[in-house]
Amino acid sequence: MYLPGGDPGALEPVRDGLAGVQDEGSQLVARAAAVAPLEGPDGGRWLDLCAGPGGKAALLGSLAAIDGARVDAVEPAEHRAELVRKAVRGLPVEVHLADGRSSGLEPGYDRVLVDAPCSGIGALRRRPEARWRKQPSDVADLTVLQRELLTAAAELTRPGGVVLYATCSPHVAETVGIVGDDELLAAAGLERIDTRPLVPETDLPLGDGPHVQLWPHLHGTDGMFFQALRKHHP
Repeated sequence: MYLPGGDPGALEPVRDGLAGVQDEGSQLVARAAAVAPLEGPDGGRWLDLCAGPGGKAALLGSLAAIDGARVDAVEPAEHRAELVRKAVRGLPVEVHLADGRSSGLEPGYDRVLVDAPCSGIGALRRRPEARWRKQPSDVADLTVLQRELLTAAAELTRPGGVVLYATCSPHVAETVGIVGDDELLAAAGLERIDTRPLVPETDLPLGDGPHVQLWPHLHGTDGMFFQALRKHHP
């Protein structure tokens, strides 16, 4: 639903927790994680490995409730984990206070969302002041973390399952620099699959694939990037 203006937080369904306010790009990421094609049946074990503050976990949990699945949501910071708990109240989501790189969870997930910590420059249209808090040197540390999280996600995914890697950044180092690294994917047992069909039909350009890069000036969303990856069978 789109609103022409006003404060969506003033709407009764939003106040009552029956609806939420979320950028369309973030919604498309969570939806893609829920509908990406698996090899073999969906056993209903879904995971949000970087869940705070909980927007995507709530949408993923809502979709899981429809499909009879359950979601584990991982967040290392207690204050952000509490935000996730509030966002997913009443949904089939269990929040775990843990580092996604060593969550201690049992492997075998059908679907894993890795909405990786990133520079966040894809959201500058909503938070323009953030540009003054960013340094080029920040990206190097983030890409190390992103690679570690993607590797951990692969270890938790069952053969034939799907990892959905996403960032709110169009920065090449944080996007195709990660999921386009054949050596990294081979070590993790992952292969890229065309992600464009996971976006509802649109006349707007989605590029050459196999990833999807959304742009504020083209799609009216944050600059979200996402790539679906399938876990190899041994």
